[in-house]
Amino acid sequence: MSKHMRTSMNNAFSGYATAFALALAAGLPMQAQAHRPWMLPSATILSGNEPWVTVDAAVSTDLFYADHNPMRLEGLVVTAPDGGHATHENESIGKFRSTFDMKLLQKGTYKLAVVNEGLSAVYQLNGETRRWRGTIESLAKEVPADAQDLRLTRSQSRSEVFVTSGKPSTQALQPSGMGLELVPVTHPNDLVAGSAATFGLVFDGKPAAGVDVTVIPGGIRYRDHLDDIRLTTDQDGRFSVKWPAPGMYWMGASIGAAGPEQTGGIAAQPARRASYSATLEVLSQ
Repeated sequence: MSKHMRTSMNNAFSGYATAFALALAAGLPMQAQAHRPWMLPSATILSGNEPWVTVDAAVSTDLFYADHNPMRLEGLVVTAPDGGHATHENESIGKFRSTFDMKLLQKGTYKLAVVNEGLSAVYQLNGETRRWRGTIESLAKEVPADAQDLRLTRSQSRSEVFVTSGKPSTQALQPSGMGLELVPVTHPNDLVAGSAATFGLVFDGKPAAGVDVTVIPGGIRYRDHLDDIRLTTDQDGRFSVKWPAPGMYWMGASIGAAGPEQTGGIAAQPARRASYSATLEVLSQ
């Protein structure tokens, strides 16, 4: 691979954090995975002065029961009600789950997001197919310069939950413009059983049309059927959910975008894969 090609790839990825774990960014459809990533706060709506919230985070088969792996928190970003960054405390990684605490110093809505990004490659070397995973910074060091038919895939995942102290606000809900993201029309901390809520999905800040969305109520281990709700975004990237009952719900979606046509066996830009998931609480009327 030429020095010029490597420089172009680095420029294409500048400004992005890439030293994240790849386990949640494998690019598989979220609704097809046996193990789903989730965060579960001790409460999503709080009152009083400077309340605390504790959050569990895991990847598991039974939603909201930690039975497989902890969610890694290197990519945790907390957006405060004023749009700035908030800090978390007492982070701990256990066998099946991660936990952390937050003191809600501001009134309004917080967005808690674990964002992962990584790069993978498939290429030919001496007649053999090789596979690689890493960051754009390590690509030039770890993939041989004489690799042939190099195919790159950039994977991104985002897992979110929303917590409100006092009156709900919307500043923290603004999308970053990177990857697959939720743009709430209905506030995510104002969901009521028997009523419909409307959301939008954007991909790199643009409406994501035709994306399949899966909504699953928690408590899978206590029922024989998944009871999932299947939806598809419209041309504006929007979809609506009518909540059948109160409780905690998991929402997931994924999208893939092919890279450009190959030239000389080397991709000038990587293909894209992005996934999104969120935990939402639905209250009774």
